[in-house]
Amino acid sequence: MPIVDMPLHELQNYSGRNPKPKDIDAYWDRALQEMESVDPDVKLTPHPMKSAIAECFDLYFTGVGGARVHAKYLRPKNGAAPHPAVLMFHGYSGDSGDWQDKLTYVSQGYSVAALDCRGQGGRSEDVGGVKGNTLNGHIIRGLEESPEKLLFRSHFLDTAQLAKIVMGMPEVDPNRIGATGGSQGGGLTLACAALVPSLKRAAPVFPFLCDYQRVWEMDLAVAAYNELRDFFRRFDPRHERETEWFTRLGYIDNQHIAHRIKAEVLMFTGLMDTICPPSTQFAAYNKINSSKKMIIYPDFGHEGLPGSGDIIFDFLADL
Repeated sequence: MPIVDMPLHELQNYSGRNPKPKDIDAYWDRALQEMESVDPDVKLTPHPMKSAIAECFDLYFTGVGGARVHAKYLRPKNGAAPHPAVLMFHGYSGDSGDWQDKLTYVSQGYSVAALDCRGQGGRSEDVGGVKGNTLNGHIIRGLEESPEKLLFRSHFLDTAQLAKIVMGMPEVDPNRIGATGGSQGGGLTLACAALVPSLKRAAPVFPFLCDYQRVWEMDLAVAAYNELRDFFRRFDPRHERETEWFTRLGYIDNQHIAHRIKAEVLMFTGLMDTICPPSTQFAAYNKINSSKKMIIYPDFGHEGLPGSGDIIFDFLADL
């Protein structure tokens, strides 16, 4: 069959190309300590969604750096307590989506929390605070400063903060939390599971934010990864500091924190994906040590994967 990446048997043994920072675990341990030191100041404002089964709220909390972060929060009316919950993460530049598509889980007796990523299409703040390039692109935001200034560090921590908030809700069972999302949402699902090892199940779909150097070497720094090309063309046109840049990106590369995951993982990949190449996804998947399964769509790329929504629902509805 046609392929755009490695043959499947090579993908199943691929270990990634992007350099791994030597202090990756200490880096994220410090980041989590910073997150824990922030008073989240959680606020729930009722949202006038006309639902016979759900109470709907705009949830705001304070994340690292002082940003007010927004999520949609839904819980079943007169639901049993404690009950499971599902975290939802959206694609790059998007938002948490409509309220109505969360109701399938509420009908199952679950609470649902759907994050808006900072500075993207939703209501969460990007408070800035970096020098240099902010022309476009969240992957490269803060790349010219210290690793602590990388914007996706804040995105990853926001997923963990939201998980902790939901786990602390009186109606929620903290031992029955799942997460899911596609593309950027898939990458954030992996990050959340890595930073919150008590997460029970994770269902990432063609995850973004994996193995940046592989993307570059495949000449696929386009679409969501185009900012890598822009960065080199504008700020390092001779690639004199290439190893330094990719090593710094390694701090926000899911393959390098995947070993922290304890959740059961169900991942979905299309072998014709030219946006998030399969090898980059396998770089993270192959480093997960917990129970895991990969569902493969040989003829599909970065697009809707038929039946995947039902499979994810069954996977998370078993919490």
